[in-house]
Amino acid sequence: MDRLLEMQTFCAVVEAGSFVAASESMGVSKAAVSRYINELESRLGVRLLHRTTRRLSLTAEGEVFYVRCRELLAGVEEAESELTSRSGIAKGVLRVNAPVSFGIRHLAPLWGEFHALYPDVELNIDLSDRIVDIVEEGFDLAIRIASLRNSTLVSRRLTTTRLVVCASPEYLRAHGTPERPEDLVHHNVVAYSNLATGDDWHFQGPDGPVSRRVRPWMYANNGETCCAVAVAHQGVIHQPSFLVQDDLDAGRLVELMPGYRSAELGVYAVYPTRKFVTPKVRALVEFLVSAFPEVV
Repeated sequence: MDRLLEMQTFCAVVEAGSFVAASESMGVSKAAVSRYINELESRLGVRLLHRTTRRLSLTAEGEVFYVRCRELLAGVEEAESELTSRSGIAKGVLRVNAPVSFGIRHLAPLWGEFHALYPDVELNIDLSDRIVDIVEEGFDLAIRIASLRNSTLVSRRLTTTRLVVCASPEYLRAHGTPERPEDLVHHNVVAYSNLATGDDWHFQGPDGPVSRRVRPWMYANNGETCCAVAVAHQGVIHQPSFLVQDDLDAGRLVELMPGYRSAELGVYAVYPTRKFVTPKVRALVEFLVSAFPEVV
């Protein structure tokens, strides 16, 4: 039996959480996965996995072996990446993670063009508003909308967006218009639950930085949801310009407190720090850099 295949199968079972899920991710039968694991345990003379009808877990020996397997497999991937990077051919599966709304609005229209340029790259796009661990979860690249400071990841800025405080004209007629950040405490706030600063909203005012804690009546982990609630006249939101600009232009929303600017956020392509960047990752990064305007 191929030892590398045994290790790959073992890691797939651990990461997928079951033999069935591992077989699906590897494209082999469940019987084959079971056979690989049984033969691996038999050769090593130890049990690596606790198996019950309801769950699967690592033994103490399995935990140690899993860490070493991941290290060895990562080394194999890096060696392959070095050779592939020298060949200069963009090909293979490219796993990309991106925020839901940005992925739908700004990335989805680009994938067809990218495929036309790089037909040997198989795209696997995952949209999620949570911050994924791209190394742990096996992504080649992720799109992040943030103020990146300290990071172990390599990043390339694609464009910039800014946070905007806004509400519908109908809401403002009913509740009044906040003029300063301290006025927000008297308003219905719809908050984005993944905002890095939480309930503290930060502004650059005429006299310098200002921070105010808001008291939301609703939280949502997706910006589109916050926007929809605001357009339905139910509160004040703090959302990036790429989400609210169309509603502002159409008059469905009104920007508030123009003398107090919220933070500008970079939109970045991030990927693990590696000595050798694969052609497929390099191709996508350069494509995205060229595809975006300065501000969205």
